[in-house]
Amino acid sequence: MSGSDLDVLVPQPQVVDLAGQRLAISPLVLGELPAMLKAVQPFAQRLAGEPDWLALLSDHGDALLTALAIASRQPREWVDALALDDAITLAATVFEVNADFFVRRIAPKVGDLARRLNGRLAGLTPSPA
Repeated sequence: MSGSDLDVLVPQPQVVDLAGQRLAISPLVLGELPAMLKAVQPFAQRLAGEPDWLALLSDHGDALLTALAIASRQPREWVDALALDDAITLAATVFEVNADFFVRRIAPKVGDLARRLNGRLAGLTPSPA
């Protein structure tokens, strides 16, 4: 088994220097998923492709900052104090390291749920007389 094969099985953390601190960002673990799912639920569909981090911050700032704190394993106060460029770097790194979680698991599930709910709501809407 080569080193790249092992990296697929056991992803290596991505190291990033932010606010005078070196962080090793690694994929989320099972115990972090409930809080992360709750945090990203308001904006999960907007994570496909290349997310517009400034728009997400504007529209869903509190949820995004909570998600960044969970994924970086840093206190929310630390995340809140980041300079904007550091926050964008952190968001991009977290997204890259956890892309499988966000793109393949979360965004499609949110889309499927929305379609099911829309179908149910359409069935509950009275038809015009």
